[in-house]
Amino acid sequence: MTGLWNNTKTALLMAGLMGLCLGIGLLVGGKPALIPALGIGAVMNFFAFFFSDKIALATMRAVHISREDDPVVWDITERLSQRAGLPMPRLYISPAAAPNAFATGRGPNHSAVCVTAGLRQLLNENELQGVIAHELTHIKHRDILISTIVAVFAGAISWLSYIAMWGGSDRDRRGNPLIAILLMVLAPIAAMLIQLAISRSREYEADRFGADLAGGGRGLANALAKLEQAGKRVPLPVPDSQRSMFIVEPLTGSGGISKLFMTHPPTEERIARLLQRP
Repeated sequence: MTGLWNNTKTALLMAGLMGLCLGIGLLVGGKPALIPALGIGAVMNFFAFFFSDKIALATMRAVHISREDDPVVWDITERLSQRAGLPMPRLYISPAAAPNAFATGRGPNHSAVCVTAGLRQLLNENELQGVIAHELTHIKHRDILISTIVAVFAGAISWLSYIAMWGGSDRDRRGNPLIAILLMVLAPIAAMLIQLAISRSREYEADRFGADLAGGGRGLANALAKLEQAGKRVPLPVPDSQRSMFIVEPLTGSGGISKLFMTHPPTEERIARLLQRP
């Protein structure tokens, strides 16, 4: 049921991206621009579906690994994948010093799990098992395609808003201060709210099912505590549009109004829920 709902949300997001392109095309160039806008929307959806995982991995400079490269990660992933009834995902390691991890791909048969070098150095085997179980849950629930589509959608909102402000077909439209102000203020907020709405609930679910898959929640709880503390000391420079993909918010800290736009629920709340489990 979870997978079906996530597939529905993915379709709605892709339709929304197409509608956004058409709306911006109409605003910028009128009816003659609708056909090019339709083409742009189709290309964006195509790349979001087939290539956004490769973009995410390239952003992290991730390298594909085999069992010989890291038998511990490989054996944990293989064991948990079999337990979850999933095909073995491709495994990657990023040279980033900041400890974090994410899953990506367009479905269980085309999935990948990436961990950073910082995470491998920081976590013990039990904690690593909790993290990988969490990421495999995202794959099983088909959350990963939503993550990649949202990343493209959020980036497209900013890019298309810029076009709408500066790419008008006449001077009056280009200089309309009301349109400029609305787009500058509302577009980034819309992108962040999309990420927030999709990410927070799914992280609780991935924690819960991941704990069951790993045989208990303490390993993941301990891992989250370590990742949260280390993340405040070691930055992980990733585009804002990709923040929702990671197991913990890839920021150096948070405070004030920025808490309203966090793509993840509070780590302390996630830990508390995991420790309450039997």
